[in-house]
Amino acid sequence: MEDIIKKASVLIEAIPYIHAFRKKVFVIKYGGSILENDVVRKNIFEDLIFLSYVGIRTILIHGGGPHINARLKKAGIKAVFHEGIRVTDKHTLDIVTEELDKLNQKIVDEIKALKGDVTGLKGYENVIHVDKKKASQDLGFVGEVKTVDQKAIQNHLKRGKITVISPMGICGAKQPHNINADEVASAVAVSMEAEKLVLLTNVRGVMRNQKDEKSLISTLTTEEVEKLKDKKIIDAGMIPKVNACVQTLNGGVHKAHIVDARLRHAILLEIFTDRGVGTQILKNAKN
Repeated sequence: MEDIIKKASVLIEAIPYIHAFRKKVFVIKYGGSILENDVVRKNIFEDLIFLSYVGIRTILIHGGGPHINARLKKAGIKAVFHEGIRVTDKHTLDIVTEELDKLNQKIVDEIKALKGDVTGLKGYENVIHVDKKKASQDLGFVGEVKTVDQKAIQNHLKRGKITVISPMGICGAKQPHNINADEVASAVAVSMEAEKLVLLTNVRGVMRNQKDEKSLISTLTTEEVEKLKDKKIIDAGMIPKVNACVQTLNGGVHKAHIVDARLRHAILLEIFTDRGVGTQILKNAKN
């Protein structure tokens, strides 16, 4: 009986959050090695379906790096990165396109199998518009987000559809380009005036000591992020994640979250409970 009562208490705790976020837009970015874990993937999709059922307009931006790397290796092509961005020649672009399209469809099919209302959008189908990304060397067919077709995405969201978007765009000459998934998630969140950006990863969040999970920092401001970067507390792979969060907050999104997708129902626990389970980042202390 106590377990049943506890479940009811959790639902009651969620009511104010459901009321506050109904009809708001959430953008969730999901990729990397956690995309290949069947159990984690199912838990994430169940969370997305719950968000959708309570009226939250949910956008999922997916990556696909491990799938693309495996396909390139099979084809005898070396994966080349410059400053964390995949160098994308024509042959690599073809493989990136095929793998992301397959992954987009797989995600849509799996959400449907769990009774979710969902639609898949390819970023290069006039949804994400890009300019060629500039860097200290030529990156090939790599884009930087210029505009997002808000109306196309909103049409699906208003019908209650979880909208799954692959990280590709199209330039003025109608040439598809590969885009970093974190950049797409940030740009889409800003463009859609999202309430939240949630980055799913394989670590608890921002920690003061990487070896001590109890050192998790539950809340940070953008100012504190810069101080922690200077002190090397935020370093390595966490830097692009917090940078994407800061960029998104500077664009007007209310909150950004970094959450460990390996924790069962991490999205729901982060959003619908008082304590949360990851790191939330705010524009300033007033938020």
